[in-house]
Amino acid sequence: MKVISGIYKGRILEGFSIEGTRPTMDRVKESLFGMIQNHLSDSVVLDLFAGSGALAIEALSQGAKKAYLVDTNNQSIKTINKNVEKLQIKNASIIKSDYTKALEKFYNQNLKFDIIFIDPPYKTDYIAKSLDLINKYNLLSDDGIIVCESNELEKVIYPKTCKISKMKKYGDKLIVLLEKL
Repeated sequence: MKVISGIYKGRILEGFSIEGTRPTMDRVKESLFGMIQNHLSDSVVLDLFAGSGALAIEALSQGAKKAYLVDTNNQSIKTINKNVEKLQIKNASIIKSDYTKALEKFYNQNLKFDIIFIDPPYKTDYIAKSLDLINKYNLLSDDGIIVCESNELEKVIYPKTCKISKMKKYGDKLIVLLEKL
C-alpha cells in the first residue's frame, strides 16, 4: 500500500494486514482521488474508521491542509501513528475514539469538514448512523463532500439534506460521493 500522488508519492504505508480492515487498493484509491481532486486543496478532512490512515494521508499528500483520523482499534491507532511519524506529517490529529463520541466532540469544538471519508466494517450500519450524526451536528461544510465506501448501496442511507453526486463500483467495493443539496 503506497501513497499514489502528491508530496508523499511513492511512500509505502504500513497497515495492509490490520485485522478487521479492508485497505482501499491503489487502483481504487487513484480513481477515488480523481473524483474528488477539485475538493482537496486547503481542505479539512475527517477520516472516520481510518484503519491505516491511508485515505487521510493521501488527501494530505494531495493538498489538504488538516486531517482528523478516527479509529477505535488499538492496532489501527498504532499503525496510523507509525505512518504519520514515518512521513513526518505535522497536520494530522489522530483520535482513538468511538465514531459517535468523536463526531459529538467535533460538534462541541465547532469543527466543519470539507471532505469526510466513511469506510466502516461492511457488516455494520455505521454509514447510516454516521451520516445521521454528521447531519445532526452540521459537520459538513457547505461545499463539502462525503465519501462512503460499502459493499451495498442499501447501506448508504443518507439524510434528505444530501444527494448522491457520483457513484462507482469496483468489484465488491462501492464508492458513493454525497454532497449537500
